[in-house]
Amino acid sequence: MNNESGRSKLNELLIGWPKGTVAVQSWLLERGIPRQLAERYRRSNWVQRIGQGAYTRTGDKADILGAVYTLQAQLKLPVHVGAKTALEIQGYAHFLPMGELPLLHLYGRPGRPLPAWFQRRDWGSRVRFHLGQLFPTKPDGGLMEKSRGEYSIRLSAPERAAFELVELVPNEQSFEGAQLLLESLATLRPDLVQEMLESCRSVKAKRLFLYLAEKCGHAWLRQLNLKRVDLGRGNRLIARAGRLDRKYRITVPVEAPREVP
Repeated sequence: MNNESGRSKLNELLIGWPKGTVAVQSWLLERGIPRQLAERYRRSNWVQRIGQGAYTRTGDKADILGAVYTLQAQLKLPVHVGAKTALEIQGYAHFLPMGELPLLHLYGRPGRPLPAWFQRRDWGSRVRFHLGQLFPTKPDGGLMEKSRGEYSIRLSAPERAAFELVELVPNEQSFEGAQLLLESLATLRPDLVQEMLESCRSVKAKRLFLYLAEKCGHAWLRQLNLKRVDLGRGNRLIARAGRLDRKYRITVPVEAPREVP
């Protein structure tokens, strides 16, 4: 390949490569750039290699969400951003613990591992990769696209993210933190909440979601048809040394009595 052809391919590459993202070798090859040419661009300092078969543009800082875009759009992996992270990206949560790195909740499916370049790189964020199927009959239900400048990522809509959030209580998410987040979800769409309730396989998540929604006094709760929702049998332990809520049969924290002024 002559220099003029290589430079033309480079120009096309840079035009079609969203800033802040990673390019993988399979995606480059689709654009007529084999590994040898990609390495030539690297030696000429047009691109930088961040791992096996993965590159960033020189001078461009790819962040964790730019890397997620690559997993979704280039590698076609069935992953999405969910739980508290999805709510944070959509402006529902702004309280990060002091002194802690932001945590990315990333959801995938068994048998589809993350590439080594993604796992080994320090993105400045901790990554929690969930493989469990919370919605086995509708694995893509409640997902949406969120634009981030030159690209977009797939993440949970607030209705789905709320279920992913409460499923993590109490081991990875505090009861109090989940309640604070649920309080901000006053405009959830009842039809999508209904769909999530009917397709969610976690009895604990469904019961806790409904308990918190009722506690927050959300108006959309009255539009749900709970006769179509399987809430299981028996009690579920959520808060140790808590009290049993007899309506939803879950143990919840004992509330401190209010002081009388």
